[in-house]
Amino acid sequence: MKICFDMQILLILAENLATMMTNNTKKRIVTSIHNLTPEQLEEVKALYPRGFSEVMSRIDKPNGDFFYVVPYETEDTSYLLKIDVKIDDSADSVEDDDLYNDEEIAGADEIQDDAVADDDME
Repeated sequence: MKICFDMQILLILAENLATMMTNNTKKRIVTSIHNLTPEQLEEVKALYPRGFSEVMSRIDKPNGDFFYVVPYETEDTSYLLKIDVKIDDSADSVEDDDLYNDEEIAGADEIQDDAVADDDME
């Protein structure tokens, strides 16, 4: 009975070791999504039909730069696909701009005159 139990443990360990060994032999590549073949792009689109927002990760470089990546796996390769992300930083600068330059809004008098004329017609 003990031999059977020990044999089962050895089989489980061997299976796990084989799985670990196959996972460690995968190539790991960081590349732009633009470098993929059309077939790979179709696979990525099928893998993420609703977009990348929930799986995207930010990678910070030592010099302070950063980029965003999405994981993509094939049989022999683990990819981190660089994704072009446009960051809208104009919201901060809008607060600093004086939108009306302390002058009246152009055309405000005309709008007011039109509104008064419409009221007089009724």
